Amino acid sequence: MLDEADRILDMGFIHDLRTIISFLPQQRQNLLFFATFSEDIKNLANSLLKSPALIEVATRNTAAESVAQVIHPVDRTRKRELLSFLIGSNNWKQVLVFTRTKHSASRLAEQLKTDGLTATAIHGDKSQGARTRALEHFKNGTVRVLVATDVASRGLNIDNLPHVINFELPRAAEDYIHRIGRTGRAGKEGEAISLVCVDERSLIKKIEQLLKITIPRKVIPGYEPDPSTKPESIGGNRGQGNSRGRRPPSSRGGSKFHTNSKPKGKFRGKRSDSRSSDSRRSDSRKSNSSEWSPRSRGPRTSDSRGKKRAI
Repeated sequence: MLDEADRILDMGFIHDLRTIISFLPQQRQNLLFFATFSEDIKNLANSLLKSPALIEVATRNTAAESVAQVIHPVDRTRKRELLSFLIGSNNWKQVLVFTRTKHSASRLAEQLKTDGLTATAIHGDKSQGARTRALEHFKNGTVRVLVATDVASRGLNIDNLPHVINFELPRAAEDYIHRIGRTGRAGKEGEAISLVCVDERSLIKKIEQLLKITIPRKVIPGYEPDPSTKPESIGGNRGQGNSRGRRPPSSRGGSKFHTNSKPKGKFRGKRSDSRSSDSRRSDSRKSNSSEWSPRSRGPRTSDSRGKKRAI
């Protein structure tokens, strides 16, 4: 039985999955569960199953009708401020907030605490114990706001969750369906709010194309977006320095080794040796018991009276 089969493909585990299947009996019963249906899922089902029966409990790639969706346009720099205002002014007691990255989730949770809201983050870098405690505190009302990433959102089952807020829109439109699917479950009503800045216009367009609807916009008074703001890239590395995680070049020449600097340690003052490492090691072993004299025909050593003599 494979649950979240679409997510397994998204995360690149198809080869691991095929390896596991190779150890299973040829005659078996297979069950695949997924929330979004795509060509990749269809191909996976055809490759693993024989004459499978397809059971759909809802129309493909649609949100539950019990979820009211709305977009609040806002400047990127005022998202956190608007989020705190919405939670505080409406006195919401249980809010699930989504970000795109683990770093954003942890940072937002800490910022909300400074605004006087009890909040915690849940993402892949958290231990299983920490995630379990965070979810339990959220369910019992100890924590008012749970900030999560898309990976952590899969499998979250919170009874009667009233509010889901997209602090940052997901890069994949299908993930939007999974996010807002945390509310409005079992016939209960729910609300899904998206805080959208100018950088995310293309993302919301893809979401609306997938859902085949136009999500209503509502500008909150006092948080009107600046129409002159230029869109910026929402890549994962924006504002995080070197994209490959490499150390930037040194300001003293861009290299770890500097030819114009003095050597350190026991080699101070000696000329550099271009011979091979094997030759240098051989000379080093010889020098442990003798001293080389350039004026003699061989090494000189000290006799028992402390005088030098040639060998």
